[in-house]
Amino acid sequence: MAAREDNRVRELRESQLMSKAELARKAGISALTIDRVEKGKDCRMDTKRKIILALGFKLSEKEKVFPEE
Repeated sequence: MAAREDNRVRELRESQLMSKAELARKAGISALTIDRVEKGKDCRMDTKRKIILALGFKLSEKEKVFPEE
């Protein structure tokens, strides 16, 4: 059974032709963290904020990246 993804991080990152390493660098977090978030693992609110901003969204648009919040 596939892991349930509760967010659109991978989809949005790939639509911007961005690698995990590139998103990680922009967000100031590790590529391993990006990988874990894309697999639906929990992460801190601060990490979510960094990812949202690195993908070019405003914090008020967080539901576009993390719809289940």
